[in-house]
Amino acid sequence: MKHYESSLRTNSTVDQAQDSVTKLHNSVTQALSHPTEQMIDQAENSLEHAEEAVRHAPEGSVGGHGVDLAEERLAEEKRRLASLDAPEGKAQS
Repeated sequence: MKHYESSLRTNSTVDQAQDSVTKLHNSVTQALSHPTEQMIDQAENSLEHAEEAVRHAPEGSVGGHGVDLAEERLAEEKRRLASLDAPEGKAQS
């Protein structure tokens, strides 16, 4: 997101959740590229923050707008992160 775009957004809980999930996405991507213990730990910490933000997203939502998207993106990042923990050679569910 470009800097000028962020100034147009409100600071709602949905925006915070979306931002947190975006940070999680970046962290998971780094962990997938460089699967060191430190990178995985950072991604797991980011996951905890994103889960908390998404839990609070409905509080600032108008009619639930944006909450479903944040939840879907969070679920996708959880799947991506879980792939790091999957034993090699086994199919992921």
